Amino acid sequence: MEEISDTITEDLSIKEILDTTLFSIGDTHIKLSAVFAVTIFVIIALLVIKLIKRSVYRSKSLDNAKKYSVFTLIKYFSLVIIIVISLQILGFNLSVVLAGSAALLVGIGLGIQNLFSDYTSGFIILIDSTVKVGDVIEVNSIVGTVQEISLRTTTVLTRDDKYIILPNSLLTRNELINWTHNALASRFEVSVGVDYSSDVKVVMEILQEAAKEEPAVLSAPEPFVRFTEYGESSLNFSVFFWVEDVFRAENAKSKLRVTIFEKLTENNITIPFPQRVMHQAKE
Repeated sequence: MEEISDTITEDLSIKEILDTTLFSIGDTHIKLSAVFAVTIFVIIALLVIKLIKRSVYRSKSLDNAKKYSVFTLIKYFSLVIIIVISLQILGFNLSVVLAGSAALLVGIGLGIQNLFSDYTSGFIILIDSTVKVGDVIEVNSIVGTVQEISLRTTTVLTRDDKYIILPNSLLTRNELINWTHNALASRFEVSVGVDYSSDVKVVMEILQEAAKEEPAVLSAPEPFVRFTEYGESSLNFSVFFWVEDVFRAENAKSKLRVTIFEKLTENNITIPFPQRVMHQAKE
């Protein structure tokens, strides 16, 4: 009987400890039992999110960029649900909290509407997948590879190896070029002007030959040359070509310009420059 009595006494003491109020916020009393329950719930929820991440990234029907977008959306929605349920476990009446803070939220919303716009844009980007991790994009003359997409910002790595953090609203409000949207090579061009005494057909052959010799230029589609215009002091040509590594396309263009210059020099074809003649007025 004494053992049973001791057990009952211990149970009562544990229950009393768990029912201990740690602190109070208004009419809400935070008990130790509620804190324990929230801790266990959060740990389980985080483990579930981790399992979901593994499942998403094991999927063979999605590419890595889409896997990132899907999991990011799931993660943010899960965090919102975790916060709401945790507050309820702690004893907060969410309807009262939201009603009491409605006016405050309106005032805050007006003050940080740009921030909300960034978050909304983040959801749009993640859902429609027009911009994905790994894409090469150009916005406001900034060209870079997308490294990370969060709800508020997108991080890109530029061609000079600088990380730039862009607000998501910048990507949805401005004209954006996604060079890798269709996972195809993109077309570029290099232009050059030659002297009017040059043989047009020879120049076009040299430009096409130079493009074919550049390792970064794809053989299919085949590069081609256009005689674009009669300039003030030169005949202007453009060679068009396709590059698969869009992010480093400027390197390919630079090497191609060097090759073109060397070949034109070998064939005694000059690249003219504008000349201005100054006449002194007679007194």
